[in-house]
Amino acid sequence: MENKSEILAGLASAVVEMDEKRAVELAQAAVDAGIDAYEAISQGLSKGMDVVSCKYETEEYFVPEILLCSDAMYAALDVLRPHLKVDAAAEPAKVVIGVMEGDVHDIGKNIVKLMLVAAGFEIHDLGRDVAPRAFVEKAKEVGADIIALSTLMSVTMDGMRKVVELLVREGIREDFKVIIGGGPVSATFAKQIGADAYGESASEAVRIARDLAGVNV
Repeated sequence: MENKSEILAGLASAVVEMDEKRAVELAQAAVDAGIDAYEAISQGLSKGMDVVSCKYETEEYFVPEILLCSDAMYAALDVLRPHLKVDAAAEPAKVVIGVMEGDVHDIGKNIVKLMLVAAGFEIHDLGRDVAPRAFVEKAKEVGADIIALSTLMSVTMDGMRKVVELLVREGIREDFKVIIGGGPVSATFAKQIGADAYGESASEAVRIARDLAGVNV
């Protein structure tokens, strides 16, 4: 398979279909065909995970399926990661990223993280099931430019509001840009809680992060 669009579509399908072997084969095909690794992730694997997230929200997929999809994605990422071209930056913008307390679904967060690394950001990953206070403390500790909050569960969305409220309460809200993302959140919700932006997809989140941090595209 040499057609670029077919390879990208195949990567997305392999993730959705939980086909780890196929995902690895297509990731290598992308490398062999000279497809930019960042594009293979954003237009292939990430597209597939968007579909997986929708299937999870509509209860077509459950945790076992999510885990198998993530196995396929991570296997392909292992092939693509060494070929990412990291942007050079004398002083990279810093991002504190993590999944909200009560949520252990970190697939989307990990894709965003990898793409941010490829875009030249310095990443401080708090992982999953992270308390609002932990985001604030880490941001202060490392002098972050951006706090990136993710969740795939509607019941944990309020933790995002608490992060913003903590920043306001401590008088440091203007020191950090806050971006949120994940299946149940929206631009409207971002506005309601006082976040700076909402990233609908991994690639969109990276574009927004660059704008917020003043990083040239």
